[in-house]
Amino acid sequence: MQTAVHLARGLELKNPVMNASGTFAYGEEFAELFDLERLGGILTKGLSLAPKVGNPTPRVVEASSGLINSIGLENIGVEAFVRDKLPLLARYETPVIVNFFGASVEDYVQTARRLDEAAIAALEMNVSCPNVRQGGIEFGRDPDILAALIARVRAVTNKPLIVKLSPLVTDLGRMALAAQEAGADALTCINTIPAMAIDEERRCPVLGNITGGLSGPAIKPIALRMVYEVYRAVSIPIIASGGISTAADVIQFLLAGATAVQIGSASLREPLCFTPIIEGVRTYLTRHAIEDLNLLIGAAHLS
Repeated sequence: MQTAVHLARGLELKNPVMNASGTFAYGEEFAELFDLERLGGILTKGLSLAPKVGNPTPRVVEASSGLINSIGLENIGVEAFVRDKLPLLARYETPVIVNFFGASVEDYVQTARRLDEAAIAALEMNVSCPNVRQGGIEFGRDPDILAALIARVRAVTNKPLIVKLSPLVTDLGRMALAAQEAGADALTCINTIPAMAIDEERRCPVLGNITGGLSGPAIKPIALRMVYEVYRAVSIPIIASGGISTAADVIQFLLAGATAVQIGSASLREPLCFTPIIEGVRTYLTRHAIEDLNLLIGAAHLS
């Protein structure tokens, strides 16, 4: 049975299931719970050029069918990651993909250039960040700004470049096409959706930053629709992210057009969820006598 998928030149996954950036830290804690070799790929939390402190607490609140987080992209910075965290991940044959972000084009370029020298398999670029030199507009909301950013980053790295798109646009297919034409090898759809929670007893917002990003099952139907639309717009692989917590979810996203998936919030609720999900995908293939998982990709578009 074939479960391996192809994301880019030199980036093959043994199966389509990965963790999502931001819910897995740098992999150390999860490595104590299960064999990371079971994963198709390992995603790090987002890295910036310099260490970032993050938002005030409280940073996480549970919501109906989901989770709202306002971590604020806290991280140790690219140099500390390469020095202190990467050696552990480098022990695994599972491809290591590093998520990164910046507040300016120069931040992105310098971080990508440094990561290009590191022993990692690919880069995932988070473009849901305000461009401080363009009036605070997110890089991922304007196709021209997005294309220019990707082109600059593409010029400094030979590693596969995955672009994690923002859902906060009118036409995600247009943004996806701009990313493809600028040099992206693959796309991740989608990032979290802005949300908030209010404490009715204290009569104030729960999160220290007031608002945060909603993830989990609540956003799965939105993510599924966006993956379906992006698949019709581009020819490069899509990695689905948004509310995936079961093997059935994985299959649905593959049918919508995803080549691989990322699991985030579900792993915070149940850190050992990856193994039964991976096994559940194999069970589905066996039950339907499907010899190659790749036959499922985009199959819902044929019906």
